[in-house]
Amino acid sequence: MKQVTMWTAGLLLALGAFWTTLHFTHNSSSNPSASPTKGKFVLQLLHASDHEGGLNAIEDAPRMSSVIRALKKTYPHTVVASSGDNYITGPFFRASDDPSMKQVLGRVGPGRGDILMLNAMGFQVSALGNHEFDEGTPVVASLLNKDSKNGKTYEGALFPYLSANLDCSTDKALAPFVTPDGQEASKIPRTIARSAIVTVGGHRIGFVGATTPSLPKISNPGKIVVTPNDSSNIKALAAIVQRSVDALRKQGINKIIVLSHQQQMFKEFELAKYLNGVDILIGGGSDTIFSDSTDRLRDGDKSEGPYPTWKTSPDGEPIAILNTDGQYRYVGRFVITFDENGVLLPDSYNPKISGAYPTDAKGVEELGNVKPDPKVKAVADGIKKVLMEKDSAIFGHTTVYLNGRRLSVRRGETNLGNLTAEANLFVARRADPSTDISFKNGGAIRYHIGFVSTHHKGPDGRKVYHGKVQYLPPAANPLTQKKEGQISRLDIENALRFNNPLVLVQVTASQLRGIIEHSVATWTPHSSPGRFPQIAGFAFSFDPKRPIGKRVQSLALYRKNGTIKDIVLKNGKLQGNPARTFRMVTLQYLAQGGDAYPIPDLKRPSTKFVKLVEALKNKPGKARFTQPGREQDALAEYLYAKFPKRSPYSQADQPSHFDKRIQNLSMREDTVLKQRLPH
Repeated sequence: MKQVTMWTAGLLLALGAFWTTLHFTHNSSSNPSASPTKGKFVLQLLHASDHEGGLNAIEDAPRMSSVIRALKKTYPHTVVASSGDNYITGPFFRASDDPSMKQVLGRVGPGRGDILMLNAMGFQVSALGNHEFDEGTPVVASLLNKDSKNGKTYEGALFPYLSANLDCSTDKALAPFVTPDGQEASKIPRTIARSAIVTVGGHRIGFVGATTPSLPKISNPGKIVVTPNDSSNIKALAAIVQRSVDALRKQGINKIIVLSHQQQMFKEFELAKYLNGVDILIGGGSDTIFSDSTDRLRDGDKSEGPYPTWKTSPDGEPIAILNTDGQYRYVGRFVITFDENGVLLPDSYNPKISGAYPTDAKGVEELGNVKPDPKVKAVADGIKKVLMEKDSAIFGHTTVYLNGRRLSVRRGETNLGNLTAEANLFVARRADPSTDISFKNGGAIRYHIGFVSTHHKGPDGRKVYHGKVQYLPPAANPLTQKKEGQISRLDIENALRFNNPLVLVQVTASQLRGIIEHSVATWTPHSSPGRFPQIAGFAFSFDPKRPIGKRVQSLALYRKNGTIKDIVLKNGKLQGNPARTFRMVTLQYLAQGGDAYPIPDLKRPSTKFVKLVEALKNKPGKARFTQPGREQDALAEYLYAKFPKRSPYSQADQPSHFDKRIQNLSMREDTVLKQRLPH
């Protein structure tokens, strides 16, 4: 456990000053034109990514600001960086467009609260992630740009966004923000470049951004040119990043950090393997928690790798790979020494100082209870007021925690995955009673419904620590009279932030096999691909040890009473007529090629393509807060119809070896063709 009291902070600050005096041969300067200071140099790098504001950000963002403020006090030479996904569409994002936020934001607009909080925390550079583009490039432009009118001003992003492999000059909305590479970051706020420089203590630190080449398949990047064309070619991506690295080295910069947003840590490792002259690579998009032996993690969290993970570059120098969980839940702290030539000294790493810093209440306490930044607190408080009204609209009840955690919905079946897939099937049958199955991707689920705790209430009502992690149903909210176990509009919007439109398509048995093979093609014990499925109306088994394209072993459709209706695959072989068809409800995002899904050509009459927002526009249900035929509405309608107070949802989430719909044969035996599966 890391505890930095104010006494410790003062000691570290004094030691930092002593180190500066001892090793610096030039006066410290923030002048970017100054010659790099010679001698050893100690850097404190604070980093985070995937902020993706949700309900937890109301408390976690202010606490993150407290953690950053406390850590900044402990060392004079600090840089704060993000590796992308600084916001995500959803209720938190949209709350900034509420007129009540004008006093806090200056000028209202979706996502502006997210950006202003990062500004206030002192983020100096950021990579472009994939979620930056979910709402399209005009929204990116609106968040970058300064907006003034009638004496009110939204200040825009006070840092540059970086990506070496995105050419934003080809997009009308973003072209005005593109600026030359290799400039001082503090001089180019509200811009987009391949690289930038942060000068601290007279030393110039080069930053290069890298965005997942899968961007066109998973987001809405407009007319941006994304390279390489082959999103799986990490070596080609490395060559692109290397050009920007080499350009910085030609400027005499020998300390270089890559902000990489590849969504999977194995891709970050692969990228690092090909890069020369890079000292640190910070991952993004995977929410993978790296920690060291002294780190205390938040309730329910588990470490997935060492902080840092050390690798060796092709030129034989050490490179440190860093990552933390997102949603404002952790700050990564990397205090490290560079030698006279700008090479990292791994032996200088001290796990008692560096590592993952949780932003829970205890984390703030451990750092001396430094107050949050007033601007961050004001934004979070303003958004909280906007969201509270939504938490009073109740649509269903549950006695169990609904698991929407990223590493769960992207690796196996979960109860929330089942519930949302069932909801989609429920509303699809209103439009077409012949609908057989429901299919969606786990990446469409952004959060759980419920909470995780290691405390219980004592006799006096105070929380008492008991050490055992508990996954609990939604908590009561006295501010809105919401009772424990009630599922609100806010819960639904927060879990299904994309609110995807639903569509009906016709698929053959052969096509269904291809879709399911694609869904598990990238599964590994340590990956969390967004394409991993959540389903209803059918079940399948897969063996991840088999070759890609031959993993699915059994697949069967089921009737409502749980008996098998149709066997599609047995022992990995198609059964019956491969051209027979099934009616499937899925997300419009997937039907249009999202996550590279091979959904049949929607323009062909044979697919019988139907948009549910059109088919159900004259069939509104009890929920009226969004369009019928979208995921949020589907879940609200299903909960209202099936899980009232007298009959709450009660299917607890199970470990993977108990999964029935998606059976991973590395964890359990295949019972797809033997079981009953009511839905």
